[in-house]
Formats: sequence, structure tokens, C-alpha cells
Amino acid sequence: MRLAEHLIEFRNRLIISAIGIVIGMVGGFLLTDWVFNVMADPIREIAEARNRNADLNFEGITSAFDLRLQISLTLGIIISAPVWLYQIWMFIVPGLKKNERWYALGFVGTAIPLFLAGVWVAWMLMPRIVEVMLSFAPAESANFINAANYYKLIMTLCLAVGIAFILPVILVMLNFAGIITGEAILKGWRVAVLLVALFAGMATPSADVLSMFFLMAPMLALYFLAVGIAIINDKRRARKHKKFEADLAAAEASAA
Repeated sequence: MRLAEHLIEFRNRLIISAIGIVIGMVGGFLLTDWVFNVMADPIREIAEARNRNADLNFEGITSAFDLRLQISLTLGIIISAPVWLYQIWMFIVPGLKKNERWYALGFVGTAIPLFLAGVWVAWMLMPRIVEVMLSFAPAESANFINAANYYKLIMTLCLAVGIAFILPVILVMLNFAGIITGEAILKGWRVAVLLVALFAGMATPSADVLSMFFLMAPMLALYFLAVGIAIINDKRRARKHKKFEADLAAAEASAA
């Protein structure tokens, strides 16, 4: 396929993806009230339990509408994910060999659930983060939280943890590509633990030890699982290479 044909195909698939996202945004706009309530629930429940006055606040006249558009875009991307993921896949797959397609499908099929698991873990941590942060306000004071900033905090945390959960998949991909060995990944475990601890500390603004632990535990488990898979793959590759050399030596001996 010529470059011009590639560009035309890319444009067509980009247009289809954009249409899917716009349609998803329309559906997402209808769900914004539900999202507002879900966002506010941790704040209201904790405020009620601690007898505090806390809720979401919209500062300007257009703040609520702007936030609805942001939420609609996010929901549109999520709702239309099957459409644009399929378009990306169909654009890439013609250039892959059969075994490469299976590897790519396996990596993508693993990365998506792990990303969603990371988002779920981040969301489960939100009530604890809210509880700790609200506890810093004086007992008789009211705490009206900027809704846009609160939404950005949720999205940043969910995206950051979701991406962090798929980093082990990238390590395994690099190993399967022959770029890095399992032993090399294992040697860096101390650095990995330190980086995970730093990330958990930054991702949980409350600096709560329990929240950091619940975030660190699955990330470290995934890291060492990636190490195990990489080492097993290295051994498989070494056996395959050894067999190839033995067959080659046998062929040369018979030819002589």
C-alpha cells in the first residue's frame, strides 16, 4: 500500500472514530447528573457521618455547563471505545505478521482490563482521600469544594493509576521483543519499589499510609508477575535457540 493510500485510510478511520466519540458525548451528556451525584457521594457521606458541612461548589455562571462538557467528552471517549479501538486495530493489523497479531491481541487484551482495574483501585481510594483531606478543616467550618478541581483530581488519579497498572505489560512487551531480559528487570526491583512508593505518595494527596499501601500492593504484584513472565520467556527463547543450534550442527555434520 502506498503512502497516499495509508494517509487516506488513516483519515477515514480518524473520521469514524471522531463520529463515534461525538455520538458517545451525546449519550454521555444525558448521564452527567448521575456522574455529579456519584462524584459528590463520598463528600456528602463523609460530611454527614462527621457532622460537617461539605459539598461541591460551582464558582461561575458557566462552571456547571463547562464541567458537563468535560464529563460528556470523557464519557464519550469511554462509550465509543469499541469503535476507535477497532479502528486503531484495523489500521495496524495489516502490517503485522500472523504471530505478531496474536502477540498484539494478547497485550491489548491484557492491558485494557489492567487499566480498568487501576481506575477501579483509584476510585476505591477516593473516599479515603476525601475523608483525610476534609479532616484538616476546622470542626465548625464549611468546606465547599470546587467541582471542576475535584473532577480533575478524580480524573488525574484514575488515569495515573490506570496507566501505572499497564506499565508491567510494557515491560513484558519489551522482553518479548528482545529489548530487555527478565534478569535485567529483576535487578531493578529496588528502584521499582522506590518509584512505586514515590508514585503512590504523589497519587494519594492525603499522604495516608493505608491508601498508599493499597495502591502499592497491586502495582508491586504486577511488577513481579511481569518479572516472572519475562524470565519464563527468556528460558523458552534460550531452549529454542539451543535446539536451533543443535539442529544446525546436525545438518552441517550430515552434509559433511
